[in-house]
Amino acid sequence: MPERVPLLELRAVSKVYGGGFLKKGETVVALDSLTFSLADERPTITAIAGESGSGKTTLAHLLLGHISPTSGQVLYRGQDVATMGSRERLQFRREVQPIFQDPFAAFNPFYRIDHVLTMPINQFKLADEGRSARRLIEEALEMVGLRPSDTLGRFPHQLSGGQRQRIMVARALLCRPRVILADEPVSMVDASLRATILASLQRLNRELGISVIYITHDLTTAYQICESIVVLYRGAVAEAGAVEQVIQAPKHPYTRLLVSSIPVPDRRRRWTGEDLPEMDAPAPRVSHGCTFAPRCPAVMEGCWQERPAFYCTDEHQVAACFLYRDSPVLATADVADVFPADTIPIAGGIP
Repeated sequence: MPERVPLLELRAVSKVYGGGFLKKGETVVALDSLTFSLADERPTITAIAGESGSGKTTLAHLLLGHISPTSGQVLYRGQDVATMGSRERLQFRREVQPIFQDPFAAFNPFYRIDHVLTMPINQFKLADEGRSARRLIEEALEMVGLRPSDTLGRFPHQLSGGQRQRIMVARALLCRPRVILADEPVSMVDASLRATILASLQRLNRELGISVIYITHDLTTAYQICESIVVLYRGAVAEAGAVEQVIQAPKHPYTRLLVSSIPVPDRRRRWTGEDLPEMDAPAPRVSHGCTFAPRCPAVMEGCWQERPAFYCTDEHQVAACFLYRDSPVLATADVADVFPADTIPIAGGIP
């Protein structure tokens, strides 16, 4: 059988900022040799999680082709995005659609909502002007829970933040994408609307076969809608695997820190499957190995000098941590190799 080509892929991608004329030698590694792929056979919802500064937004812009990697390759259907011709790039831009954090920033306040919806239809020649274009717009709005009669003809300021964000989901849907890249799509809407927007993403995944890369700092929503998760720390993968295993039984000390920081109504009850002991971080020291060593409560001497491999702590879970050095090492650098291949995305809230 011929080798299956991933739909979207990062191969040892790094992105380094800085080193300009005024700040020679001062650089920031935003993404550090990340290998990750999205299978073409089955649509999934995958979370990219981490705190601010972990490299999530840089990863999003790399996947969209907005910026070029310092090293490595970003590929779509086996083609390097950086060397695509105009026709291939147009197809890539149509099939990989973004939904960003701030829904208001995407709108021109001088244009009605209709403008942002007709633009992709005209740009990608998705329908003839007139009734067919109108029908596509109405179907997209209804798919995300908006009534066309209450939405079209209005200006952005006349709609709520939740409505504006759902319009951006509808805009992405108009392009008939294969992948939607949602960067913190619910962080600027109130709690009552988060469930509606997240349900829209799930519906697009299940009913229309669209894969979703969900970039977030919020593990609760990642647990609610995602199937797999990649946890980033300072541009490197700390842990990855099936979302239920990673959240319920986190292995990497950084993931444990993230999970333990989630607020719960009753402090006497934990929502993880195990107790996470409180431990003091080590004294400040420069690490040439694991990036989390200066904050890690379980740091060992070897952590300061050597980068850990991806150790398979379970069938669908890997952690880049020497605590599991007796476990098998992931055969390839692609963390997606441990993602479950036959499970259904989780629905519902956190237990």
